[in-house]
This record gives sequence, C-alpha cells and structure tokens, in this order.
Amino acid sequence: MKTLRDAKVGESVRVVRLHGEGAVKRRIMDMGLTKNVDVYVRKVAPLGDPVEITVRGYELSLRRGDAEMIEIE
Repeated sequence: MKTLRDAKVGESVRVVRLHGEGAVKRRIMDMGLTKNVDVYVRKVAPLGDPVEITVRGYELSLRRGDAEMIEIE
C-alpha cells in the first residue's frame, strides 16, 4: 500500500482510499481529498513534515500523519 507520504515531489497521483475514522477522516474529506481525485505533490519539507500538494486547483499543506492516511496509486 502506497500512501501520499511516499509520493515524490513533482509526482501526480490519484487517491484510492482514505484510512482513519470519524472526525479525522471527515476533516480530510472536507479539504477536498476524496476517492479518485488527482493530487500533485508540490513540496516536501526537509524533515518530511508537512507535505504541500495541489488538489482541486488549490494548494494544501498536510501533516505527515494525515498524509499517511491517504492511500494512492
């Protein structure tokens, strides 16, 4: 299973599944990260946290823990 945390800078990926439960999963979905959406990885901080992505036309920064809950292909 590959997660958004494993994606490299400059790579475009597609969300396959969201892991997590309750409020955490809802918050990720509210940010526009839903199944079958395309995501472009813009930047990753030197220590890996946060990850900056482009999704649905806007930039979004995610913590490493949140990025690990997003399964990609």
